Amino acid sequence: MKVLVKAKPGAKKAYIKEEPRGLFKNAAERKFVVAVTERAIEGRANEAIVAALAEHFKVPRSKIKIVSGARSKEKTIEIPEG
Repeated sequence: MKVLVKAKPGAKKAYIKEEPRGLFKNAAERKFVVAVTERAIEGRANEAIVAALAEHFKVPRSKIKIVSGARSKEKTIEIPEG
């Protein structure tokens, strides 16, 4: 499944929050806000986001892939279902 992520690097507290689906949003994509304490330096924030999503969805980190937005706060991430 593809999920849309709004990244919040350098947060005081790490969390994952799923945004509610509206009437006009694409029902196939889930949207999350993922806050991590790591800064966006040398890919550390991306690694922390992948680790947080892996724990949240209970899948190995190696199976999660950032499809687009690796250098942006808005990312599309592919997560295997299962």
